[in-house]
Amino acid sequence: MIDIRKFDTLGHANHGWLDARHHFSFASYNDPKRMGWGALRVWNDDAIAAQSGFPPHPHRDMEIITYVRTGAITHRDSMGNSGRTAAGDVQVMSAGTGVTHSEFNLEDEETTLFQIWIIPDLEGGNPGWGARQFPKADRSGQFVTLASGIEGDDALPIRANARVAAATVNAGASVSYDLEAGRHAYLVAAKGRIRVNGEEADPRDGIALRDVGTIKVEALDDAELVLVDSL
Repeated sequence: MIDIRKFDTLGHANHGWLDARHHFSFASYNDPKRMGWGALRVWNDDAIAAQSGFPPHPHRDMEIITYVRTGAITHRDSMGNSGRTAAGDVQVMSAGTGVTHSEFNLEDEETTLFQIWIIPDLEGGNPGWGARQFPKADRSGQFVTLASGIEGDDALPIRANARVAAATVNAGASVSYDLEAGRHAYLVAAKGRIRVNGEEADPRDGIALRDVGTIKVEALDDAELVLVDSL
């Protein structure tokens, strides 16, 4: 099956400093039909104004992956970690038994990002954080794994049987991803119009897939893709 969730149907909250779209129920946005997709619980599409951000707040028992689209985000947490993650790169926080963190856009321009929450396989465990640079050229024309809890993947670790992958695809080219039986995929084009298994989608539409075997993505424009594969 394939279900395309158009960008203009997503949950929306504009707080001035934060303009957020919610692919799944989150905060004041509640849709019983959009509570998650497999172990994927949250996919927020955030635009954060310059010199603003999220003050310290707690999390627990969640794998939180941040994919920066433009600008940069600066992270600090109660474990003593700090770091700046720039466009095209990824950071991962395993909340475990509990952690407090802040996320600020300290740049002089707007930052846009996807924040993805995946339910861990097991509750508890020590919290952790990590970031990694992933030059776009390394994923040109193919999916590259950015974060994963699947054995054998070379990526930032998460505590879930899930994978976050990304690809850049030139207009007119295509890329494929094999989805194993019983798993769920959720795909978003950060930019560019695409065709997925024959169905057209616009930038930042959400595309939920299951029981399709191979996912074939054709780029109608130069495209940047982010995909979550989970149980």
